[in-house]
Amino acid sequence: MTRFAFLILIIISVTSGSCSSRKSKLDKKNLIPEKEMISIMTDIHLADGLLAIPSIYSRYYLLDSINVYTQVIQKHGYTKEMMDKTMKYYFIEEPKKLIRIYDQVQSILSEMESRVEKESIIVMARISNQWPGKDFYSFPSLNGNDSTRFDVILPKSGYYNLTFSVTLYPDDQSVNPRPTAYTTPIDSIDSGKKVYAKYINYLKDGRPHTYNLNFHIPENKIRHLRGWLYNFDNISPGLKKHIKIENISLTYSSALV
Repeated sequence: MTRFAFLILIIISVTSGSCSSRKSKLDKKNLIPEKEMISIMTDIHLADGLLAIPSIYSRYYLLDSINVYTQVIQKHGYTKEMMDKTMKYYFIEEPKKLIRIYDQVQSILSEMESRVEKESIIVMARISNQWPGKDFYSFPSLNGNDSTRFDVILPKSGYYNLTFSVTLYPDDQSVNPRPTAYTTPIDSIDSGKKVYAKYINYLKDGRPHTYNLNFHIPENKIRHLRGWLYNFDNISPGLKKHIKIENISLTYSSALV
């Protein structure tokens, strides 16, 4: 966001109508309240930004800036004349307050921009995440499901990254707890050559740790990605398992990052 819309407003307001002397106090009647001024100026900035988008500008290019700002003002229930009078009053009589109003507008716009950026990151992460399984695994399991097995088709050549967070608690009784993951040809899943990911041991300290497994699929190859997010050596009745696996994502890149 720039100061363009704000400067335009001041120029339009101060230069329109008759000029007022600094020595004579301007009439304070029928001024737009400060809170409403903040809302109006915020919307004017947003309108100014939207008009910079070609697809929107092409629909409203016949409207000049003054007409656009006038429509915004009217939407809030005020007239351009009232806005002119309010802007002139603050500019001539209380310029410091006008700057404070604009600072609040900038603060609102910055917060909106930050929120949009965070939401877009979340949306893009969801779009790019190719993990087909559950978002969360926990043992002891509440639903009776005792498996973290996965089987994913990797349809394109390139680089895949499987990322997840694991919290393994000290009272977990599994021996050599780890993830096991490998790729295998799609036309010979069980008999084909298995290419395993690097070996990782989970830390059993009750704190979350992030792990990454990387896979390279050669050109013109389609492979299965198979394995378990929670694998171990000892299998016995009554084995106490205490682990939490979350923030699971499988992302793709055509080149090594």
